[in-house]
Amino acid sequence: MDTFFVSHGSPTLSIDDSLPARHFLKSWVPAGLAGPQPPRAILVVSGHWETDAPAVNVIHGTNDTIYDFYGFPDQMYKLTYSAPGAPDVANKAKQLLEDAGFGPVAEDRRRGLDHGAWVPLMLMYPEANVPVFQLSVQTARDGAYHYDLGKALAPLREEGVLIVGSGSATHNLRRILRTFSPTSHEPVPRWAAEFDAWLKESLLGGRHEDVKRYQEKAPYAEEAHPRPDHFYPLHVALGAAGEGCEAELIHHSWSNATLSYASYRFATKN
Repeated sequence: MDTFFVSHGSPTLSIDDSLPARHFLKSWVPAGLAGPQPPRAILVVSGHWETDAPAVNVIHGTNDTIYDFYGFPDQMYKLTYSAPGAPDVANKAKQLLEDAGFGPVAEDRRRGLDHGAWVPLMLMYPEANVPVFQLSVQTARDGAYHYDLGKALAPLREEGVLIVGSGSATHNLRRILRTFSPTSHEPVPRWAAEFDAWLKESLLGGRHEDVKRYQEKAPYAEEAHPRPDHFYPLHVALGAAGEGCEAELIHHSWSNATLSYASYRFATKN
Protein backbone atom coordinates (compact mmCIF):
# COMPACT_ATOMS: atom_id res chain seq x y z
CA MET A 1 0.00 0.00 0.00
CA ASP A 2 1.16 3.55 -0.73
CA THR A 3 0.94 5.98 2.18
CA PHE A 4 -0.76 9.36 2.12
CA PHE A 5 -0.81 12.77 3.74
CA VAL A 6 -4.18 14.48 3.54
CA SER A 7 -4.73 18.12 4.50
CA HIS A 8 -8.12 18.22 6.20
CA GLY A 9 -8.17 21.99 6.77
CA SER A 10 -11.35 23.27 8.38
CA PRO A 11 -14.02 21.01 9.95
CA THR A 12 -16.47 22.60 7.48
CA LEU A 13 -14.94 20.26 4.92
CA SER A 14 -17.67 17.91 6.18
CA ILE A 15 -20.51 20.05 4.76
CA ASP A 16 -19.14 22.78 2.47
CA ASP A 17 -19.50 21.80 -1.18
CA SER A 18 -17.66 24.94 -2.29
CA LEU A 19 -14.36 23.48 -1.04
CA PRO A 20 -12.39 21.79 -3.85
CA ALA A 21 -10.73 19.50 -1.30
CA ARG A 22 -14.13 18.03 -0.46
CA HIS A 23 -14.63 16.94 -4.07
CA PHE A 24 -11.10 15.59 -4.22
CA LEU A 25 -11.71 13.35 -1.20
CA LYS A 26 -15.08 12.21 -2.54
CA SER A 27 -13.25 11.04 -5.68
CA TRP A 28 -10.91 8.83 -3.62
CA VAL A 29 -12.54 5.47 -4.29
CA PRO A 30 -13.76 6.22 -7.86
CA ALA A 31 -10.23 7.34 -8.81
CA GLY A 32 -8.66 4.29 -7.15
CA LEU A 33 -6.10 6.44 -5.36
CA ALA A 34 -5.30 3.75 -2.79
CA GLY A 35 -5.72 0.87 -5.22
CA PRO A 36 -8.58 -1.08 -6.78
CA GLN A 37 -9.48 -2.97 -3.60
CA PRO A 38 -10.48 -1.51 -0.23
CA PRO A 39 -7.78 -1.68 2.43
CA ARG A 40 -7.89 -4.28 5.18
CA ALA A 41 -7.83 -1.46 7.73
CA ILE A 42 -6.96 2.23 7.94
CA LEU A 43 -4.49 3.80 10.36
CA VAL A 44 -5.03 7.55 10.74
CA VAL A 45 -2.38 9.70 12.38
CA SER A 46 -4.28 12.88 13.20
CA GLY A 47 -3.08 16.25 14.39
CA HIS A 48 -5.97 16.24 16.87
CA TRP A 49 -4.65 13.54 19.18
CA GLU A 50 -1.62 14.53 21.22
CA THR A 51 -0.04 12.43 23.98
CA ASP A 52 3.30 12.45 25.78
CA ALA A 53 4.11 8.95 24.49
CA PRO A 54 2.63 6.99 21.55
CA ALA A 55 -0.88 5.64 21.99
CA VAL A 56 -3.28 3.68 19.79
CA ASN A 57 -7.03 3.39 20.18
CA VAL A 58 -8.04 -0.26 20.49
CA ILE A 59 -11.78 -0.37 19.86
CA HIS A 60 -13.83 -3.55 19.88
CA GLY A 61 -17.06 -2.72 18.09
CA THR A 62 -17.83 0.66 16.53
CA ASN A 63 -15.76 3.83 16.83
CA ASP A 64 -17.51 6.80 18.43
CA THR A 65 -17.55 10.11 16.54
CA ILE A 66 -15.74 12.86 18.47
CA TYR A 67 -16.93 16.45 17.91
CA ASP A 68 -13.69 18.18 18.88
CA PHE A 69 -14.59 21.58 17.35
CA TYR A 70 -16.64 24.48 18.64
CA GLY A 71 -18.91 27.18 17.24
CA PHE A 72 -19.72 25.51 13.93
CA PRO A 73 -23.15 24.91 12.30
CA ASP A 74 -25.45 22.59 14.25
CA GLN A 75 -25.70 20.11 11.38
CA MET A 76 -22.02 19.23 11.81
CA TYR A 77 -22.72 17.88 15.30
CA LYS A 78 -25.29 15.47 13.89
CA LEU A 79 -22.88 13.81 11.47
CA THR A 80 -21.62 10.37 12.43
CA TYR A 81 -19.00 8.01 11.07
CA SER A 82 -19.61 4.58 12.53
CA ALA A 83 -16.60 2.68 11.23
CA PRO A 84 -15.62 -0.47 13.10
CA GLY A 85 -12.47 -0.47 15.20
CA ALA A 86 -9.41 -2.49 14.20
CA PRO A 87 -8.20 -3.93 17.53
CA ASP A 88 -6.03 -6.68 16.04
CA VAL A 89 -4.20 -4.28 13.73
CA ALA A 90 -3.92 -1.67 16.50
CA ASN A 91 -2.22 -4.25 18.69
CA LYS A 92 0.10 -5.16 15.82
CA ALA A 93 1.00 -1.47 15.45
CA LYS A 94 1.68 -1.27 19.17
CA GLN A 95 3.98 -4.28 18.97
CA LEU A 96 5.88 -2.87 15.99
CA LEU A 97 6.44 0.43 17.78
CA GLU A 98 7.57 -1.23 20.98
CA ASP A 99 9.92 -3.53 19.08
CA ALA A 100 11.46 -0.41 17.51
CA GLY A 101 12.06 1.16 20.92
CA PHE A 102 9.06 3.48 21.14
CA GLY A 103 7.43 1.72 24.08
CA PRO A 104 5.57 1.52 26.22
CA VAL A 105 2.71 2.30 23.81
CA ALA A 106 -0.58 3.00 25.55
CA GLU A 107 -3.86 1.36 24.54
CA ASP A 108 -6.88 3.66 24.68
CA ARG A 109 -9.98 1.47 24.74
CA ARG A 110 -12.53 4.28 24.89
CA ARG A 111 -11.42 6.99 22.47
CA GLY A 112 -13.24 7.12 19.13
CA LEU A 113 -12.31 9.04 15.98
CA ASP A 114 -11.51 12.75 16.15
CA HIS A 115 -12.49 15.05 13.30
CA GLY A 116 -9.03 14.80 11.77
CA ALA A 117 -9.95 11.17 11.07
CA TRP A 118 -13.70 11.01 10.51
CA VAL A 119 -14.15 14.15 8.42
CA PRO A 120 -11.84 13.05 5.57
CA LEU A 121 -12.85 9.39 5.93
CA MET A 122 -16.57 10.12 5.59
CA LEU A 123 -15.74 11.53 2.15
CA MET A 124 -13.11 8.94 1.18
CA TYR A 125 -14.94 5.81 2.42
CA PRO A 126 -18.54 6.97 2.98
CA GLU A 127 -19.89 3.48 3.68
CA ALA A 128 -17.81 3.36 6.88
CA ASN A 129 -17.19 -0.36 6.39
CA VAL A 130 -13.38 -0.37 6.63
CA PRO A 131 -11.96 -0.85 10.16
CA VAL A 132 -10.17 2.26 11.47
CA PHE A 133 -7.78 3.00 14.31
CA GLN A 134 -5.64 5.99 15.26
CA LEU A 135 -2.13 6.74 16.48
CA SER A 136 -1.32 9.86 18.51
CA VAL A 137 1.42 12.44 17.88
CA GLN A 138 3.98 13.74 20.38
CA THR A 139 4.34 17.48 19.93
CA ALA A 140 7.30 17.70 22.33
CA ARG A 141 9.34 15.59 19.88
CA ASP A 142 10.62 16.49 16.40
CA GLY A 143 10.04 15.56 12.79
CA ALA A 144 12.78 12.92 12.73
CA TYR A 145 11.14 11.14 15.66
CA HIS A 146 7.81 10.97 13.83
CA TYR A 147 9.52 9.87 10.61
CA ASP A 148 11.01 6.98 12.58
CA LEU A 149 7.58 6.17 14.01
CA GLY A 150 6.42 5.75 10.44
CA LYS A 151 9.40 3.54 9.55
CA ALA A 152 8.49 1.22 12.40
CA LEU A 153 4.94 0.93 11.07
CA ALA A 154 5.95 0.16 7.47
CA PRO A 155 5.27 -3.62 7.76
CA LEU A 156 1.56 -2.86 8.13
CA ARG A 157 1.51 -1.81 4.47
CA GLU A 158 2.41 -5.35 3.43
CA GLU A 159 -0.73 -6.51 5.24
CA GLY A 160 -3.05 -4.21 3.32
CA VAL A 161 -3.25 -1.44 5.93
CA LEU A 162 -3.68 2.07 4.56
CA ILE A 163 -1.60 4.60 6.52
CA VAL A 164 -2.95 8.15 6.32
CA GLY A 165 -1.44 11.21 7.96
CA SER A 166 -4.17 13.80 8.46
CA GLY A 167 -3.17 17.37 9.17
CA SER A 168 -2.63 20.54 7.14
CA ALA A 169 0.19 21.68 4.89
CA THR A 170 -0.15 25.10 6.56
CA HIS A 171 -1.93 25.64 9.87
CA ASN A 172 -1.89 29.02 11.60
CA LEU A 173 -5.36 29.63 12.99
CA ARG A 174 -4.39 33.01 14.43
CA ARG A 175 -3.72 34.36 10.96
CA ILE A 176 -6.60 32.69 9.15
CA LEU A 177 -8.75 34.86 6.89
CA ARG A 178 -12.26 33.84 7.89
CA THR A 179 -14.07 35.74 5.13
CA PHE A 180 -12.21 33.97 2.31
CA SER A 181 -14.10 31.81 -0.17
CA PRO A 182 -12.69 29.55 -2.89
CA THR A 183 -14.15 31.85 -5.54
CA SER A 184 -12.62 35.04 -4.11
CA HIS A 185 -9.37 36.56 -5.34
CA GLU A 186 -7.85 37.26 -1.93
CA PRO A 187 -4.11 36.60 -2.33
CA VAL A 188 -2.44 33.89 -0.31
CA PRO A 189 -0.01 35.63 2.06
CA ARG A 190 3.69 35.24 1.36
CA TRP A 191 4.44 33.17 4.47
CA ALA A 192 1.84 30.54 3.53
CA ALA A 193 2.65 30.46 -0.18
CA GLU A 194 6.42 30.14 0.32
CA PHE A 195 6.19 27.40 2.95
CA ASP A 196 3.70 25.47 0.80
CA ALA A 197 5.96 25.77 -2.25
CA TRP A 198 9.02 24.71 -0.22
CA LEU A 199 7.19 21.65 1.03
CA LYS A 200 6.23 20.61 -2.50
CA GLU A 201 9.77 21.10 -3.82
CA SER A 202 11.30 19.24 -0.88
CA LEU A 203 8.95 16.25 -1.07
CA LEU A 204 9.05 15.90 -4.85
CA GLY A 205 12.83 16.34 -4.75
CA GLY A 206 13.25 13.58 -2.19
CA ARG A 207 14.78 15.88 0.42
CA HIS A 208 13.54 13.93 3.42
CA GLU A 209 16.24 15.25 5.74
CA ASP A 210 15.13 18.81 5.02
CA VAL A 211 11.52 17.90 5.72
CA LYS A 212 12.50 16.28 9.02
CA ARG A 213 14.33 19.52 9.95
CA TYR A 214 11.70 21.83 8.50
CA GLN A 215 11.96 24.29 11.42
CA GLU A 216 15.55 25.02 10.35
CA LYS A 217 15.20 24.56 6.59
CA ALA A 218 11.79 25.91 5.55
CA PRO A 219 10.91 29.54 4.96
CA TYR A 220 8.34 30.88 7.42
CA ALA A 221 8.20 27.58 9.32
CA GLU A 222 7.01 29.20 12.55
CA GLU A 223 4.30 31.16 10.75
CA ALA A 224 3.07 28.14 8.80
CA HIS A 225 3.07 25.87 11.87
CA PRO A 226 3.20 27.72 15.20
CA ARG A 227 2.61 24.28 16.69
CA PRO A 228 3.73 21.08 14.93
CA ASP A 229 0.61 18.97 15.61
CA HIS A 230 -0.80 19.27 12.07
CA PHE A 231 2.56 18.69 10.38
CA TYR A 232 3.89 15.62 12.18
CA PRO A 233 1.29 13.32 10.56
CA LEU A 234 3.10 14.00 7.27
CA HIS A 235 6.37 12.78 8.78
CA VAL A 236 4.75 9.51 9.89
CA ALA A 237 3.28 8.86 6.46
CA LEU A 238 6.59 9.73 4.77
CA GLY A 239 8.60 7.49 7.08
CA ALA A 240 6.20 4.58 6.55
CA ALA A 241 6.82 4.77 2.79
CA GLY A 242 10.56 4.31 3.33
CA GLU A 243 13.80 5.84 2.13
CA GLY A 244 13.76 6.75 -1.53
CA CYS A 245 9.98 6.82 -1.86
CA GLU A 246 8.48 8.95 -4.59
CA ALA A 247 6.16 11.77 -3.56
CA GLU A 248 3.28 12.92 -5.72
CA LEU A 249 1.10 15.99 -5.17
CA ILE A 250 -2.41 14.60 -5.62
CA HIS A 251 -4.41 17.68 -4.65
CA HIS A 252 -3.82 21.37 -4.09
CA SER A 253 -6.24 24.11 -3.11
CA TRP A 254 -6.69 26.83 -0.49
CA SER A 255 -9.39 28.01 1.87
CA ASN A 256 -9.47 31.11 4.06
CA ALA A 257 -6.40 32.30 2.08
CA THR A 258 -4.02 30.63 4.55
CA LEU A 259 -5.09 26.97 4.80
CA SER A 260 -3.35 24.84 2.18
CA TYR A 261 -5.08 21.56 1.34
CA ALA A 262 -1.97 20.17 -0.36
CA SER A 263 -2.15 16.38 -0.18
CA TYR A 264 0.49 13.83 -1.13
CA ARG A 265 0.92 10.18 -2.06
CA PHE A 266 4.17 8.43 -1.06
CA ALA A 267 4.99 5.40 -3.22
CA THR A 268 7.86 3.05 -2.47
CA LYS A 269 10.23 2.52 -5.38
CA ASN A 270 10.37 -1.05 -6.66
